[in-house]
Amino acid sequence: MIRKTVSGVTEALVDIKDNMTFMLGGFGLCGIPENAIAELVKSNVKGLTCISNNAGVDNFGLGLLLQKKQIKKMISSYVGENDEFERQMLSGELDVELIPQGTLAERCRAAQGGFPAIYTPAGYGTEVAEGKETREFDGKMYVLEHAFKADFAFVKAWKGDEAGNLIFKGTARNFNPCMCGAAKITVAEVEELVPAGTLNPDHVHVPGIFVQRIFQGKNYEKRIEQRTVRKKQ
Repeated sequence: MIRKTVSGVTEALVDIKDNMTFMLGGFGLCGIPENAIAELVKSNVKGLTCISNNAGVDNFGLGLLLQKKQIKKMISSYVGENDEFERQMLSGELDVELIPQGTLAERCRAAQGGFPAIYTPAGYGTEVAEGKETREFDGKMYVLEHAFKADFAFVKAWKGDEAGNLIFKGTARNFNPCMCGAAKITVAEVEELVPAGTLNPDHVHVPGIFVQRIFQGKNYEKRIEQRTVRKKQ
């Protein structure tokens, strides 16, 4: 039986180094690898390139790495909700590559599937396409976008087994699945870790072949990014 479990987040990230490129799953604060991010902060690695839909908020998620100036480049599609991200980008302290959200997902999937690049119509005729190859298909113009190349992908799932099979819950099934297997090493943290053979194969969203290391996370805050309530009548 193939077992991909490690003792915890410290063992899972034992070989991270400065100047690496990381993929981090999640959308807003939903489905982010909280334990992996906390370990990155603790390790004090520097010069990181982070591929993520956004950068959390000022005091949570990737925002914690930004506060300590551990990230040199963000590749993402959204800046909002993080004042420090915006400040560093506008001041030139942080290199930022903003790309359409669908393109971000497809570049992840290309890396996952072993394709070197994809053609997409998104961004044609805008600054997104500047300096990139374009091509016409059936009368429509497309932009060539290269697959990502990352050292690690950090993802968070609801449940997983010892063989690395993963199940995501609700909207946490966002960028996590397409980042699995899209880097040299995929590390999955799960809320519940069960023995191999326990999960119903029909319920598995990502098969274990895309995961190299898995551990049971702890102390998930599951913050709400924005809370709006009615005033008391």
